[in-house]
Amino acid sequence: MTAAAVGAGTGLALDRVALTRHGQPLLALSLEVPPGEVVTVMGPSGVGKSTLLLHLCGLLPPGFRATGRVRLDGRDLDRVAPEVRRVGLLFQDDLLFPHLSVGGNLAFAVPRTVGGRAARRARVEAALADADLAGFADRDPATLSGGQRARVAVMRVLLSEPRLLLLDEPFGRLDAALRARFRAFVFTRARERALPTLLVTHDAADAAAAGGPVVTLVPQSYQT
Repeated sequence: MTAAAVGAGTGLALDRVALTRHGQPLLALSLEVPPGEVVTVMGPSGVGKSTLLLHLCGLLPPGFRATGRVRLDGRDLDRVAPEVRRVGLLFQDDLLFPHLSVGGNLAFAVPRTVGGRAARRARVEAALADADLAGFADRDPATLSGGQRARVAVMRVLLSEPRLLLLDEPFGRLDAALRARFRAFVFTRARERALPTLLVTHDAADAAAAGGPVVTLVPQSYQT
């Protein structure tokens, strides 16, 4: 399966997006992320990398303000409610629900438009097979290894059928060997689904593995 075969959108476009914190300039940025491409955003702590991702989700914290335009597949997101933006966000922590089974965690993300218990269960089983976790549906997340939990978290995001994937340092807590495998797992699936992907990281190895453009943010500067 290739990105060209799956994708139907035009990707993500940021047009002179600027963020301020309590009136003070934080960052300014213009960029385009085509379907299936991973763009890496780097920069010092406090420059606003994670805040940028929250803005794209429609979850800008109090005290912050954004200007400029954000478009996803040609649609202006600025007035779109967070829950219908179809943006998937993956954090450093897996954030699995401890009170749900592995299958329950995955089923939570399946869109409501997928009707019928059998159809939803089939989506979950297919996701587990794709993550090399077939037969894990009834497992307690607490019994999984760190790498297994990470894969479940990725598949949960993908099951929600996002049109944009945001990665906020998702590889940071993994050891070197597992980190390399997990990066490949995430990037491959993002490209297969033709998802424009924005990766925030401090690690140059993450950026190299992503293989796409790298944007380095500088405090109170304008990036093009």
